[in-house]
Amino acid sequence: MQMIPFDNRDGFIWFNGSLIKWEEAKIHVLNHGLHYGSCVFEGVRIYNGKIFKLDEHIERLFKSAEILDLKIPYDLNEIIIQTKNIVKKQGVRDGYIRPVVWRGSEMMAISAQKGSTNIAIACWEWPSYFSPEKLMEGIRLSLSKWTRPSPSSAPTDSKAAGLYMICSLSKHEAEKKGFDDALMLDYRGFIAEATGANIFFVKKGELFTPVADCFLNGITRQTVIQIAKNNNFVVNEGHYKPEFLLDCEESFLTGTAVEITPVQSVDDYMFGEREITKKLITEFQKKVFS
Repeated sequence: MQMIPFDNRDGFIWFNGSLIKWEEAKIHVLNHGLHYGSCVFEGVRIYNGKIFKLDEHIERLFKSAEILDLKIPYDLNEIIIQTKNIVKKQGVRDGYIRPVVWRGSEMMAISAQKGSTNIAIACWEWPSYFSPEKLMEGIRLSLSKWTRPSPSSAPTDSKAAGLYMICSLSKHEAEKKGFDDALMLDYRGFIAEATGANIFFVKKGELFTPVADCFLNGITRQTVIQIAKNNNFVVNEGHYKPEFLLDCEESFLTGTAVEITPVQSVDDYMFGEREITKKLITEFQKKVFS
């Protein structure tokens, strides 16, 4: 089935305080966000008409904007209200919301402190990222040559658009080799995350996940950790070298887009079990549809 281009869809987008037609939501080619990466965003899921963890996502949007010196010209509650309004306007029951904030086109230079801060909120129907068949099969990861940067070299605690450049490069490289996604290490050589999702491992009945000290502590990641603890699983957060995964029984990704997705393999290493992953998927689905 052919995908409808994102610049040619029906409906409306909330754009700087107004509802405008989807195809009219345009910005100038010389905007600062495009040229210098002064842009942050969020991804939020809608399940059966209910927005999952909306407050937490919008709070993180404001935090990311503050880190990038972007001053959103609305208060947090207003953006929460407008997010709910656009979802209702679009009539989306199961889908995805994309709030995005960027610096405008008033100044074309590295320093653009007089540039405006713009915000838009779009939403659309979107099923699970992977098909049910792929979900149960598990996805195949390949180790990327790109590494997550240190907090002293990039704003790693923000959801900044520029940080995803190496994620796109990593995923493209993995797909060209026949894999579904890439596993990225951090600047110290520790396992970090996939290109757009956090990663967990299961060893001897316990969960292990990298400390989120140079990449986002995902909202879905936090939810899954709490679900696991509520179900009496031990959750370990630490720094793990790639060889750590060699005697793990299971692995899975977590994120707004991937939800909880089993990992079948990382390069040549295969994970043979799904028992705990399936349990967590079941409990996660109970939570999001409750």
